[in-house]
Amino acid sequence: MKRHIIVIDIVGLEEKHLVSNYLPTINNLASLGEYCKLKPVFPAVTCSVQTSFLTGEYPNRHGIISNGFMDRNTYNVSFWEQYSSLVQAPRVWDLVKRRDPNLNTAVLFWQNTLYANSDVIITPKPIHLENEMIMWCYSKPVGYYEEIGKKIGNFDLSKYWGPFASHLSSEWICNATQYTIEKYKPNLMFTYIPHVDYSAQRFGKDSSEVHNDLVKTDILVERIIESTKTVGIYDNTQFVIFSEYSFNNVTDAIPINLVLRDNSMLNVRDINGKEYVDFEYSKAFAVVDHQVANIYIKSSQEFSNVLKILQNIPDIEIIITNEEKKFFNINHERTGDIIAVSKRNKWFSYYWWYDKEHAPDFANRVDIHRKPGYDPLELFINPQTKSIPFETNLIKGSHGRPFNPQTLEGCSLYVSNVKSGIQRDSENAVNVVDIGKYLIGSN
Repeated sequence: MKRHIIVIDIVGLEEKHLVSNYLPTINNLASLGEYCKLKPVFPAVTCSVQTSFLTGEYPNRHGIISNGFMDRNTYNVSFWEQYSSLVQAPRVWDLVKRRDPNLNTAVLFWQNTLYANSDVIITPKPIHLENEMIMWCYSKPVGYYEEIGKKIGNFDLSKYWGPFASHLSSEWICNATQYTIEKYKPNLMFTYIPHVDYSAQRFGKDSSEVHNDLVKTDILVERIIESTKTVGIYDNTQFVIFSEYSFNNVTDAIPINLVLRDNSMLNVRDINGKEYVDFEYSKAFAVVDHQVANIYIKSSQEFSNVLKILQNIPDIEIIITNEEKKFFNINHERTGDIIAVSKRNKWFSYYWWYDKEHAPDFANRVDIHRKPGYDPLELFINPQTKSIPFETNLIKGSHGRPFNPQTLEGCSLYVSNVKSGIQRDSENAVNVVDIGKYLIGSN
């Protein structure tokens, strides 16, 4: 009989949530099998951690060094690109299909899955027209998203990201997951429950909003489990709960590009009264992502000058250069020449302007692809202006810093109803790809 694995990615889940006993479904899975603290890779951001989980490799091998990076040749910053080809190592579904093409795989809403080698895929791929955006999802088989839409309605991207993001995005993904289980009975499936991410950034990791969203999450997990019972595969299914990272409470941001501008390292061009980065003539620019910043330096002659500037920013705690990149397994051509990590209670904004009146047109909009850095303020809206605010102190939770073995900062969680002998104190995220061995060679 074929075996089945269903991996559910729940952002922000920690061991303290499990032992608090308000997550009965997830607790039951742990009691049937095992759980442990999970050490994310560095940086502890979605694309990097998910890809390490799926490949069993660090970012220096698979190339997903952050949620975005700068192309040094084109001076183009790519953020939240979904193409599977960006991943430079095989993922678990590639290995499974290589060993047994008859095993059925499904991936819903994980990053970098556009055109991936999985039988079933659903991933957001909105179509941008001149005056509107069509909230579409890429799917495989062709037309599968449309088929699901007829049953449960179309996916509302505004509930997945932006000021109106909420648990409703997770509800839709859960419904699509149930539909996929009941139609395809996948042997290997990955799905995503994102909404705790929103409340943790808006209100802080210990807020009542996070607590309430975790309770909603537990109900969604129960529904997914019930679907396996409906189609008769429950007894042969391993459920894996995977948390990408844990959060840190934060108070404000470091405007690192503004500091570079103050020190004549970053230049701007005034276009119709708005200031845009002049990548051609800037000596250095930081691509920021939560609590991590990749600084790209145009000339090696400026390296020491940029390093001194960063060392004089009091809210930067860790500076990673050269050989240190190997220690953090982040030595890849896509990474910045210098990587800066904020203090635990800070995060990095991408801002480079002095006056918000001169901010680029995309700055006060939800625009994840044109902004050359991650902008958590897109989770808020100014009720007077109907636009994204600039008050960086609104953000209460962030992440990305390296795992700290002394304080256990950064630990997330792994839960499974199947025992595999993992170490409960902490397991490394790159090791969990071994779940594929449960399937390979089994009939």
